[in-house]
Amino acid sequence: MAQVRASAAQAGVVHCVLPAVAAANFEAVRNLAHAHGDSYALGIHPLYVAQAGEHDLEALDATLTVQRDDPRLVALGEIGLDFFVPALCQSPLRERQMHFYRAQLRLARKHGLPVILHVRRSADQLLQGLRDVGAGAGPWQGIAHAFNGSSQQAQRLVDAGLKLGFGGAFTYERALQLRRLATDLPLEALVLETDSPDMPPHWLYATAAARAGGLPQGRNSPQQLPRIGAALAALRGITPEAMAQASARNAVAALPRLGQLLAAVESRTLHAQALTAPIHPDAKEPLPWPTTPMKPAA
Repeated sequence: MAQVRASAAQAGVVHCVLPAVAAANFEAVRNLAHAHGDSYALGIHPLYVAQAGEHDLEALDATLTVQRDDPRLVALGEIGLDFFVPALCQSPLRERQMHFYRAQLRLARKHGLPVILHVRRSADQLLQGLRDVGAGAGPWQGIAHAFNGSSQQAQRLVDAGLKLGFGGAFTYERALQLRRLATDLPLEALVLETDSPDMPPHWLYATAAARAGGLPQGRNSPQQLPRIGAALAALRGITPEAMAQASARNAVAALPRLGQLLAAVESRTLHAQALTAPIHPDAKEPLPWPTTPMKPAA
């Protein structure tokens, strides 16, 4: 983890969000976030509900209560629905997913936290949960991570109050629908992410033939975020600097506690610059890539 963060920092990534996937790593993601000056989210991922029980929901509730004043706790997540994995599409795991998803949405409302949502072939059902649990309670805040649905589903998620996460998947030329979404959605709806170590961009992907020849599959990391951001900027016809600034603004809007954490990073950076050299008014500063949801190492 230390090497991953060091490489990311060298690339200009100033902050990472570390989402939990199961109760067993709640403490680990919190400790990692504090050790590296990052932030974290707590939740039970849909791929882990088969091993989870009601006691895990109780542990989540209790941990959120204990850590309520921790400024590095920025969201409840990663939670959501996955109807891509065949076993999760069938009873009883389909219903179990729904139960854990809605229970965690209720906990997010109880504790006043944004949500980081896993949405894989499940956008309509995920939206229904947001409507049912959030009825009368105002808009949601958070991120629909790795979104890859229709433009209508995207707009409904944005209307619900969420930002949409885009990462390495859109860098493939064959990802036509995803690239259209990344280009056409309002800039204020987007945040950049890596989903490290998953979702490698095209320049890290090893084809089946390459893997058969002994080349390992590429492993994604937060270090790739600036290049992913530059690819999205090119699609939209804007500068990488403008993309970085927009992603930073949108990340703070989605996860408001990031605001103070990023402000502290900026303050330390400016202080260090002032100690080492005067800042020329025309000098270009490093790109402020703000945040990259990444899973804890297994």
